[in-house]
Formats: sequence, structure tokens, C-alpha cells
Amino acid sequence: MRKKSGFDPFLALITAVAQVVLSQGAAWGQRTFRAQLDPLAYVLLLLGPLMLLARRRFPVASTVVTLLATYAYVWGGYPYGPVFLAPIILLFSLVMNGHRPAAWILAGVTIAVFLAYASLGDTSPQFWVFHTLAISAFVLLFMLAAELARTLRERRAQQQRAAEEESRRQASEERLTMAQELHDVLAHNISLIHVQASTALHLIDDDSEQARSALATIKTASKEVLGEMRSVLNVLREGAPRSPTAGLDRLDDLVQRSGLDITLKRIGSRPLSPQVERAAYRIVQESLTNVARHAPGARVTVDLEYGPRELLIRVTDTGATAPAVLSEDGSGNGIPGMRERTSALGGTLFAGRLDNGFQVEAVLPLPEETS
Repeated sequence: MRKKSGFDPFLALITAVAQVVLSQGAAWGQRTFRAQLDPLAYVLLLLGPLMLLARRRFPVASTVVTLLATYAYVWGGYPYGPVFLAPIILLFSLVMNGHRPAAWILAGVTIAVFLAYASLGDTSPQFWVFHTLAISAFVLLFMLAAELARTLRERRAQQQRAAEEESRRQASEERLTMAQELHDVLAHNISLIHVQASTALHLIDDDSEQARSALATIKTASKEVLGEMRSVLNVLREGAPRSPTAGLDRLDDLVQRSGLDITLKRIGSRPLSPQVERAAYRIVQESLTNVARHAPGARVTVDLEYGPRELLIRVTDTGATAPAVLSEDGSGNGIPGMRERTSALGGTLFAGRLDNGFQVEAVLPLPEETS
């Protein structure tokens, strides 16, 4: 994409003023061995700055015209100095904007022109050394500096692109994480509300106390799902900090609110990272959701085994009276979501029928404990 050229008129004006005014000072300092400025000299001094206005549309042509004016100025015997400002800007612009071969060719032509001027003009040793060494060295060093500036700019642009890509990747992963969180929360609580509502409707006439307990569970579950949804939506809308991440410290509350016959067993204990805590909690939560959906009334056993290098999570149910309908080929995202969470941490997950029931077993790797 072509850059905006709004700065070019100011650059051309500044360059024109510098070349004309400073050349007058150079003419006074070189009055004993260089020609004084005349109308032709001023035209040549202004031609280069004028070409700066066309450098974006005609980059090579404007540089060629400027260099020809510079050659004519020097061969006309006019004083050295500011006349080289416009060619420097245009050659630098060629390198920075991707016209490197043309820039190097024009730089080589410039060196050849000055060598020819030195050979055909004054043959004194001082004059020869100035033109062959000083001018050649200046042109080469300037071109190398332009190449270095171009390399640094491209490297910064590449780093910026990499940073933007990483930011997009992290944002995508965060959106996926929030989607998984929202799915797990909604699936669990809506399933719990459905089961408890069915229980309340069934027992409202025969056992009002148990129906009241089911309604209380519905109230708690609905409050939690609203809170979780609000926290995720706040992140999407405002980037606000999230509420405390679900972890295994909330597992007892999850078991109590599930409305299922659950036996919770813990073997061992050790600190876990937030990522493992969240994944373990969500795996248990999704497993209980599946039981509530497909095997209501089943007895459930939740085992947590803390090993030196891994955390074992096993959720087993005894099955419902009707055959289980949960499978890997179902339309839900429960098991695929658990598998994604486990794989993201480098673990493994098994989910399948076991006798008349169903079992979910996840193994999450843990860092080795340090004493």
C-alpha cells in the first residue's frame, strides 16, 4: 500500500531552502577555486527538491532527474555541499521502498561520474584523492547505512507481525477457553435444573419437603449459572477480571448441589496449577452432567488420586434403568470438550461404557514435586 505523501511538500520546501541558502555560504567559502552561483546553478539546486514531490509516483525517474541535475551542477564547477542533499534523500527512499537494484545501479553510476570528472578536470593529487576516495567512500557508506535502516525496519515490522499474530492466537485460545467454560457451566446447571424440576413436579403432591429441597437446588443452580455467564460476558465486553476460577476446592459444593447419589474419594493431596485445577473441576462437572442427563438415579463414584507425576480423575456411575445413550458419536460437546481440556495439558482421557454404567477416566500430568 502506498504511503501518504502529505509530508512531501514540506520535505521539498525544507530541502530547497537548505540547498539554496547553504550553497550561498559554500560559494563564499569556495570562491577561490569554484565558480560562483548563477541562474543556472539555482535552477539545478531547485530541480532536486522539486523531484521530491514526484518520488512516490515516479521513484526511479525522479531520482535519475535529480542525479543528472547534480552531475551538471558539479561539472559546471559550482561549489560543493548542500547540492547532495536531495540525491541522498531520493537514494535512501529507493532503498527503503524496495527499489534496491535501481538504487545501487544509480549509486555506481554516481561514483563513475565523479571518477570521470576527476580524471578530466583538475589533475592535482589533492583533487584526485578527494574525488576518488572521499566521494566513493561517502556513497558506499551511505548506501550501506540505507540498507541497514531497511533491514532494521523490516525486522521491526516482522516482530510486530509476530506479536500481532501471537496476540490473535492468545485471544483465540482465550475465546475457546471461555466457550468451553460457558458450555460446561450451562450444560451442568441446566441439566441439574431439569432433573430437579422433574423431581419437584413428581413429588410436589406426595412429598412437599423433598420437592422444596429440589426447588432450592434449582434456585442455587440458576444463581450460579447467571453469575458465571455474567463474568464471561464481562470479559468479552469490558475485559474485566473474571470471578475466581473453578477449582477442586469447590468440588464438595458441586457434589452437594448435583442432586445425585455421589461418593467422593480423595487419595493424597498436593498443590496444583490453576490450569489443572480448572480442568479437573470441569471434567468432574461434565461427567456429573452426563450422569444427570443419561442415567438419573444412578450411584456415582468420584475418585481423585494425587500421584507424584500425575492426577487421576475417575468418575463411574452404575447406570440407569434404561440403557445409557451417551457415546463418542453423540451430538453433544461434553466428551470432546473434556478430551480437549485433557489434551491441552498433555494428558489422556478414556470415556466409555463400563458394565451397565459409564466411566470417565482422565490422567493429567503434574510437575515433579520439589522438596
